[in-house]
Amino acid sequence: MKFFLIASISFLFLSVFFISCREEPKEDIVEVATQNSNSLYGNTNFTFPKLSVQAQNKIPQWIVFDDFEQEAKEINGSTIEALRVKSERLLTRTDSLSNKIPDSLFSNAVFSRLMIVKTRASLLKQEVNKSRIDSLKVQEYINETNTSVRNFIVQINEKFQKDMIDLERKDDEQKELEKQKRFTDSVYKSEIKNKKN
Repeated sequence: MKFFLIASISFLFLSVFFISCREEPKEDIVEVATQNSNSLYGNTNFTFPKLSVQAQNKIPQWIVFDDFEQEAKEINGSTIEALRVKSERLLTRTDSLSNKIPDSLFSNAVFSRLMIVKTRASLLKQEVNKSRIDSLKVQEYINETNTSVRNFIVQINEKFQKDMIDLERKDDEQKELEKQKRFTDSVYKSEIKNKKN
């Protein structure tokens, strides 16, 4: 019985010893290696769409937009240290945009695209402020942020394009109503003339 107890304790001790001596997972080594402070992240060749002429005429009402657009462009080609600051500023600008959307620029689609930008900027900010940074995720979040900003600008342009189509349709409907009114007036006058004769 004593022998069995001593053998069991010895086996348990040796098992714990061997488990504690095993090799560390390679993921930890990769994560540490990804924290190179000189690495540049983002796509410096990424181009954002230009605002349409109609949107450019209305954007001055949205004072923060130019700062937002500049911050969105500057996250590309940045180090982790720079991204910590730039992602914070981009998130601040996005918050400001969402709090003060002028009526001439507001639509549910524009607001939704802006919320997506805010989410992507938040994810980027979270990742670059971690103690162990995954460079692949940083790059992925920058790409997603770029795409969301591009879609946001496209949506602004589409809003003005839709507004123009709606305005043209309204003008066409107004002209059609006037034409119908003239026709009914002429028919009415013709009937009155016929009754007199």
